[in-house]
Amino acid sequence: MGFQLKAVQALDLWRGAIVESVRRDAPDLSARQMALLLTVYLTPPPHTVRGLAATLNISKPAVTRALDRLSELGLVKRKTDETDRRSVLVQRTVKGSVYLREFGEMIVTAAAATGGDESGQG
Repeated sequence: MGFQLKAVQALDLWRGAIVESVRRDAPDLSARQMALLLTVYLTPPPHTVRGLAATLNISKPAVTRALDRLSELGLVKRKTDETDRRSVLVQRTVKGSVYLREFGEMIVTAAAATGGDESGQG
């Protein structure tokens, strides 16, 4: 990347995006759920519970619980792997794509609002 971000600036961007997300009444995701969602959308498929657990270095039950919530919200879907019926594939959805695109736009807006203040004081 062509710019340096200080920790306080990064946190302020994240805060700005989260605040906007709350204002829009977007789904309230835990850090684990968001990490899982971003992994499914930003890394190449296929995605399985076992693979996601290994990638995130968390337990399979933790992945399953996060997927339960993300599935309830329609942000991901599960599908039985036709080549290995014991395995379940985690797939992207249109709703999940829209959610993350809008969240990304909120981060961009938060970055623009900080105006590139180099002091890190906002």
